[in-house]
Amino acid sequence: MSGCGTGGCGCSSTESSAAGAPASTLTPTQSAAYEALAASMADAPAQAAMAAVAPAAGGLVAAVATVNGVSLNAPHELLDEETLRQRACTELLRQAAQQAGLLAADDVPGTQGAISAEASNAIEQLLDRELSVPDPSEEACRRYHEAHPAAHAQGERAHLRHVLFAVTPGVDVKQLRLRAEAMLIDLRCADDGGAKFAEAAAQWSNCPSGQQGGDLGWLTRADCAPEFGREVFGGPEIGVLARLVHSRFGLHVVEVVARDPGQQPAFEEVRQAIALTLRQQAWVNALRQYLQLLAGAAAVEGVMLDAAETPLVQ
Repeated sequence: MSGCGTGGCGCSSTESSAAGAPASTLTPTQSAAYEALAASMADAPAQAAMAAVAPAAGGLVAAVATVNGVSLNAPHELLDEETLRQRACTELLRQAAQQAGLLAADDVPGTQGAISAEASNAIEQLLDRELSVPDPSEEACRRYHEAHPAAHAQGERAHLRHVLFAVTPGVDVKQLRLRAEAMLIDLRCADDGGAKFAEAAAQWSNCPSGQQGGDLGWLTRADCAPEFGREVFGGPEIGVLARLVHSRFGLHVVEVVARDPGQQPAFEEVRQAIALTLRQQAWVNALRQYLQLLAGAAAVEGVMLDAAETPLVQ
């Protein structure tokens, strides 16, 4: 393991960086699901009252968004749209748990998007009751294994360099993305043995690794923030990746200097892990559809949510 050692750029453990985050009683399953859903529920504007949204610098939202009259943010609390959608999803489920009699009517959402332990437990009970997720078939597991041969590689690692454009409070995210995309194109076109990448990292990267030309050394999935690892590992690409890599810390221009694919286990060795992966995917899809129904029946203002008025096939 290498990395910058700070845990603040996506390239190593993020436990220390999470210490200052607001407390939440969401379970890991809920947190992962809501993060996955936050972006996917932004497509349809049917339940959004856009007149209530006051754009601020960087696409941040200054107006108060609500779900059935319950505020999702404080009057002057600036939130990016993904965070606002995640809070909306949580509030929809909290209210549904109340309506189902699983949560006391006087339960109220906490500050900064946190919910009570009672609400978290009630949401778990609600989802266990409402979401039906069948176990994947043997055939489905084998198809997944054939289509994703590196998904469960043992000992996979990669030698990485990166330039981090950090997303911090008040930053103009649109302009930041434009700068990152311009640098991505510039560095992909460079043919100088990597010198230009090192110079760019030293000048522009918001990671301490910039002083070493952006070099993170050899890393495994476990060394990285999960969302960073998902975009970097499991593929054959070498060189500057053709896309920006997104993490909770910002936008990364990533170069894969070298890869060690590790050992590819036989299907029988990873059958249970694949089944778990497929079941989690099915669960997230079922949750997405359930939230669409809840959004379709709710009064949602100031936040974009995909909504449906009739039951969907899970």
